[in-house]
Amino acid sequence: MNITLRQLRIFLEVAESSSFTRASRKLYLTQPAVSMQVKQLEQAVGYRLLQKQGRSLLLTDAGEEVLALSRNLLQQVETTAERLQMIADGQLGRLKLVVASTVSAVATKLLARFRDDFPSMQVHFEVTNRAGLLQQIQNNEADIVLMGQPPDNLPIEAVSFMKNPLVVVAAPDHPLLKEQGPASIPALLEHGFVVREPGSGTRMAMERFFNERDLHLDARMEVNSNEAIKQAVEAGLGLGVVSIHTLEAELQEGRLAVVEAEGFPLLRTWYLVQHRDKRLSPLAQKFREYVLQQASLIETLP
Repeated sequence: MNITLRQLRIFLEVAESSSFTRASRKLYLTQPAVSMQVKQLEQAVGYRLLQKQGRSLLLTDAGEEVLALSRNLLQQVETTAERLQMIADGQLGRLKLVVASTVSAVATKLLARFRDDFPSMQVHFEVTNRAGLLQQIQNNEADIVLMGQPPDNLPIEAVSFMKNPLVVVAAPDHPLLKEQGPASIPALLEHGFVVREPGSGTRMAMERFFNERDLHLDARMEVNSNEAIKQAVEAGLGLGVVSIHTLEAELQEGRLAVVEAEGFPLLRTWYLVQHRDKRLSPLAQKFREYVLQQASLIETLP
């Protein structure tokens, strides 16, 4: 059937008004124009849709079917138009956010606050290591990546959004916590560290810190996630270096403690990164702007 939305809209008004005259007034059309559109619709479907009974119009059986089609189809068109407008306004859509494990706590807070304003959004949230982040960027898969030091060999746009102090942590009964004043760097090395895998941002920052002092990082245990570092340190397997922003629960519950140490905290920065060719949806663009505006308002733990 070669029918148009215009024909269905006019037919719907005629059917509900039971009159060409009343329908033409509501549609701001001439009566002949309304009659012509209904006639063309009848020709397209191959059946009479209306019949006269006195001064009124009644629907034929075919007319009842086309009326139901008109209502359903026009409602779907209206709903789709509303959703498309919501997408254009950034109120609706999908966001693929990929973050470094050290950023996940902050990213979760930002997402929760952002969802309060955009409850209809769909989010794919992925936490991965640096190698995974670089792969996502290189393949232009993620909308936005939140990470530490951005790569300098990929076509990206990067902007800093938050300071990331790295601190030394220990189990609450660790002997370094009983010392007066900051722990010396040799004292830290005597106790050894639980570290991330080679190539991770935190691991590189630690290695750079000790290399600059002609010292060797004593990595007594290697794990592949920030959470694993905290669990190992809590169990007494060594010291750890983690972002202060990841320690809220552990510090409040007394499961970990920050060690005051020479040269710490290591002040690093988190960046919002996207592939240079990535065309952000209106929703993703709003989230990008939200991160840059709101990240600095997130409380830094003492």
